[in-house]
Amino acid sequence: MITRCTFGAPMELKALENDGEFSGHASVFGNLDETRDIVKAGAFKRSLKEWKARKEMPPFLWQHNTHEPIGVITSLKEDDIGLAIEGRFAVKTQKGAEAAELFRMKAVRGLSFGYLPVKWGYDEEGDIRILSDVDLFEVSAATIPANRNARIEDVKAALSAGQLLTEREFEDFLRDAGFSRKDAKGIVALGYRDSSRRDAVGELLESLRRRNAALIS
Repeated sequence: MITRCTFGAPMELKALENDGEFSGHASVFGNLDETRDIVKAGAFKRSLKEWKARKEMPPFLWQHNTHEPIGVITSLKEDDIGLAIEGRFAVKTQKGAEAAELFRMKAVRGLSFGYLPVKWGYDEEGDIRILSDVDLFEVSAATIPANRNARIEDVKAALSAGQLLTEREFEDFLRDAGFSRKDAKGIVALGYRDSSRRDAVGELLESLRRRNAALIS
């Protein structure tokens, strides 16, 4: 079972003009995000080539909500820093104008992107996942780093629904949901398939949610 992921780190826009045009980076290579993921240079090349072949750009969304586009991306490419982006907020729409103003006020602090991991490796010592190839689905204006708690709630909902996976599948599900490798292994070790221990798993997920909320505040 694979869940679409989001990569969250403060990634400031370099410029935001009055007409809504902006430029910046949606990803910075070598930057460790709050789920202990790092994107390597070249990770977007294959996916960007596929978008170009379709003569399309990924959607520009509000908080990763596919029902809330807030503008368009006009340029997306890898540079020496990361995933360089240029685009335009839809300032003649309510949501686009609101998003642009929130960026100006720094109430919304950065950009994030939605993806599926294709190739990655692990730094066992640092407990870090290193992404070398991803399928890029969208770029979002995002209140960073608020994504991980939502993914924790998704995991709790899956458990409540009684979804049964192999231990490896469940660990991969947790990693794709944003947990570090160490946290994922700890949850699996509790024995999630044992109904008598599901309350303990739920309590751990809730404690992690509270920890993440404290880090955000």
